[in-house]
Amino acid sequence: MEAKLLLHIKKPLSDYEFTEIKVWKVKKNKNFPEGVKYSMVYIKKVKGKYNRIFGVDNERGKGHHKHINKTESELEFKNWKKLLDSFYKEVEKLRGENNADKRDQGRS
Repeated sequence: MEAKLLLHIKKPLSDYEFTEIKVWKVKKNKNFPEGVKYSMVYIKKVKGKYNRIFGVDNERGKGHHKHINKTESELEFKNWKKLLDSFYKEVEKLRGENNADKRDQGRS
């Protein structure tokens, strides 16, 4: 069985940031025991360059993990639909923190 794309959403959040979600159904194996491969990422343009601010994926050989800026850590996985919900919640939290930082910069 070849990989079957179940979901692909690229969603602009502003002129300088977006999310992109890809989920595939794959044959169950040691790398993908749940039969799913996914990549969910929040990208933001900073100083003219696009950067991954947050992402979750299950890259071959690494298993379920998340990236926050340059830090990588393990991720608890139940199913991809729950992961999608928690991904969007984390993106909103990070966007809120970024907006709060901008507001605070104007105060002195």
